Amino acid sequence: MAKTDNIFLFSVDLEDARENVLNGWQYKERVPAITHQFLTWLEKNNFNCTFFTVGKIAEQYPELIKEIVLKGHEIACHSYEHTPVDKLGKENFKKDLDKNISALLKAGVNDIKGFRAPVFSITEKTPWAHDVLKEMGFSYSSSVLPAKNPLYGWENFGQQHKKLENGLIEIPMTLGNFGPLKIPIAGGVYFRVLPKFFIYNSIKNCLKKNEPVLSYFHPYDADAEQERYMHAGINDSRFYNRLMYYNRKNFFPRLDSLLQLDLKIIPYKLFAERL
Repeated sequence: MAKTDNIFLFSVDLEDARENVLNGWQYKERVPAITHQFLTWLEKNNFNCTFFTVGKIAEQYPELIKEIVLKGHEIACHSYEHTPVDKLGKENFKKDLDKNISALLKAGVNDIKGFRAPVFSITEKTPWAHDVLKEMGFSYSSSVLPAKNPLYGWENFGQQHKKLENGLIEIPMTLGNFGPLKIPIAGGVYFRVLPKFFIYNSIKNCLKKNEPVLSYFHPYDADAEQERYMHAGINDSRFYNRLMYYNRKNFFPRLDSLLQLDLKIIPYKLFAERL
C-alpha cells in the first residue's frame, strides 16, 4: 500500500439542495456563494481538492466551474441530476453518466477521471456499476460507504481503498467506531454533529495506520444563512431535518482545527495515481 503522508481527501459534492425539494426553486440560490467560501478557504491554506459535480450544476453555473478549474481543483462526476445508482439501473446509469460528462466538458472541464455516486449508492446490489465506470473511461470511484447505513451501505466491501479486478480503483469512505456504529468521521452532517474530540481522535487513528482520511461536504453544510425547508431524502423526518441545519456556523472553524494534525489536502485523482 502506498504511503499516504497524512493525506486528507477533502471533497465537495457540488449539488443544489433545492433540486429534489417540492417547489425548491422558490428558495434563494446559495450554491455559488458558498462554493466561493470553500474556494477562499482552500486558497488561504494553499490546498487543491476534488469537486464531485452534478451535471445540472455545470449547466447552470458554467462560469463557476471554469473558476474552480482555473484555481487548480479537480472536477469529477457526481451524476447528472443526483439520482441514486440503483434507481437508474445499468442502461440508464450509462446514459446519466454520459449526460454528466457532456455537461462538464461543455463547462470547460478536461481529464475527467473520477466519480462519486449520489448518497454512496454503489452497493453489493449494483455489482455492474464499477464495470460501467471502467467501460466509460473512469479510473477511480469514491462511491462506497463500507458499513450498514439507513440509506446505502456495502458492509462487506472493506474499509481499504483497492484496485478492483477490472482495474478501477474504489476509495471507500473513512469510518470511525462510535459505540456499536461505524459512521463517516469527516462527512456532511456527521462532521457538524459528532463531538470534536471523536473526529480528531478518529483521524489520528487513521493517520497512525497510514490510511488517508476521506471526507464529503456539500455547499449547504457551510451555509448558516440558508432558508429553512424540508430537505429531500430524509422521509419528512423533522428530527433529521434539524440535523441538516445543525452547527453550520462552526463548519469552517472545525475544519481549521483539523489542520493542527498537519493534514495535506490533494485531489482524489492524484491519490489514485499513486496506487
